Amino acid sequence: MRQTIIFLFAVMFFAAGTYLKADEVTFKAAAPEAVVMGQQFRLTYTLNVDDGRELRIPDLIDFDVLMGPTSSVSRSIQFVNGVQTSSVTQTFTYILMPKKEGTFNLAPATVKAKNANYTSNALVIKVLPPDPSGNTGGQQGGGGSQPATSPTGIGSEDLFVRMSVSNRNVYEQEGFLVTFKIYSLVDVAGVPSLKFPEFEGFLSQDIEVNPQWTLENHNGRNYRTAVLKQTFLYPQHSGKITIESGKFDVLVRMRTQKRIRSIFDDFFDSYQDVKKELASPAVTIDVKPLPSGKPASFNGAVGNYTMKTSVNTTNMKVNEAVTVTVNLSGSGNIRIAKNPEVAFPNDFEVYDPKVDTKIKTTTAGTSGTKTIEYMAIPRYAGDFEIPSVTFSYFDPKDGTYKTLRSDAYSLHVEKGASGDESAPVMSNFTNRENVRLLGQDIRYIKVGKVHFLPNREIFFGSLTYILIYITVTLLFIAFFVVYRKQMKENANIALVRTKKANKTAVRRLKKAEKQLKENRKESFYDETLRAVWGYLSDKLNIPLSHLTKDNVGTELFKYGVEEALSNEFMDILNTCEFARYAPSQAPDAMDHLFKQAVSAIGKMENTIKK
Repeated sequence: MRQTIIFLFAVMFFAAGTYLKADEVTFKAAAPEAVVMGQQFRLTYTLNVDDGRELRIPDLIDFDVLMGPTSSVSRSIQFVNGVQTSSVTQTFTYILMPKKEGTFNLAPATVKAKNANYTSNALVIKVLPPDPSGNTGGQQGGGGSQPATSPTGIGSEDLFVRMSVSNRNVYEQEGFLVTFKIYSLVDVAGVPSLKFPEFEGFLSQDIEVNPQWTLENHNGRNYRTAVLKQTFLYPQHSGKITIESGKFDVLVRMRTQKRIRSIFDDFFDSYQDVKKELASPAVTIDVKPLPSGKPASFNGAVGNYTMKTSVNTTNMKVNEAVTVTVNLSGSGNIRIAKNPEVAFPNDFEVYDPKVDTKIKTTTAGTSGTKTIEYMAIPRYAGDFEIPSVTFSYFDPKDGTYKTLRSDAYSLHVEKGASGDESAPVMSNFTNRENVRLLGQDIRYIKVGKVHFLPNREIFFGSLTYILIYITVTLLFIAFFVVYRKQMKENANIALVRTKKANKTAVRRLKKAEKQLKENRKESFYDETLRAVWGYLSDKLNIPLSHLTKDNVGTELFKYGVEEALSNEFMDILNTCEFARYAPSQAPDAMDHLFKQAVSAIGKMENTIKK
């Protein structure tokens, strides 16, 4: 009796509380992305319930149906932390063979389950021509075709890595896609080492990829291919920029050769993995400079954008905040494009804008939105106007500059509470300094001790007058000499840039420090990279567009900079370029990099003194 009670309690417990089953019904279609003419392949429709019926598939006029549909049901049960979960899969399978070459679209299929109709996803199937060599590319799920017999038998056309670019003739800051893909006619066991180029002269935005083997016809042969890396590059200066070759170690599975073979060798072959080094050829990109005639509001944005603006209120009181929101959306280099400027009236206290960026990068490019909130506080009552916000960008498709403009906003500011009643009423045309002098235009009578001068005491011609005259003359001469010297130095633009390099770098590093405190990793590395590149450009008198890591090292050597300091700058640049999009960083990595940049610039100032 006790065993029976325990058994019944266990059955009731699992049936009542822990038996979980997915309520959402899913219906999916699956087929190879590419097949070879004359090859059979499977078309499957999968349902996560077991009562699917009335399956309706699209017309398969471009394929021969060799078999199907065959239906099968599979069930699985799992126990996780004492909780039982179960799943059911019903699969409908067709065996097809293509009738002709080309790319074919299969419309969604429908099925009835749980008293409702469900629709699958659509499919695109590419039918490749037969390989003249007879190679079919192997099965769709494996890593290759046939195992090789010796490393020397693998030619450059049997296994290689290709770097393809979507556009080799672009404008400065115009993005383009770079894809690294492996092509194989042999059995590849893995790619343990991948060394991609550094993309010098570009800003890069990596795209997340999930390498999967598929078929592709290249130069008349059917290869097994897999995407190793995809990234969007944005050239930072004009001219011809070369993307260096990448280095890859590939493990090739080869069949071992035996001098003495037995009858069992025909059934049990042995294999070994041999490493083969591959390199992708370098590619040169022709980067065109942006055309002349840039609008005044152009700040480096390249792509296609739209802009919307709004204001939270047009009627307020003194010391109440007003917020202007600018929303930029589109595709292009929106991440690094500078924000448009909002010109508040002179009598408003303006705060730093708040920026919220939502960006995604796909094979189609970088797109997203950037929302900038500008906040200001009026200190005086009156009627004011916020001028139209303008944002200009360069459209590489049209090859022209385009300007977006918002409406102007009229603001009415009233006097505030009791503490603000004394605030004067102003307009846009009132001089703030004149208002500050209100109530101070009366010269009060002096009540202290008064000193009178006799009428006969004449200041003109006295010793004090002569000393003042001489002093003023000497000061004028000194001022004239210093002024001439300053004018001469200002005429030397290179010298002015060199002298102000440290101040400019400090100002830029302050922006990076702000991003560091707010723990904005990408913005911090961008600001630090701009600060270091800008400092080197000013200090070495080299235009930023012509600045590279190679000529920086050469110029620093000419100025007598020690190799350790030169390597420190190279380390900072490399860290900024690679750490912005790194998946993980040490907690103190950004703080260490900021201190390293400040220290390196300080050492450079002590080394190169001009």
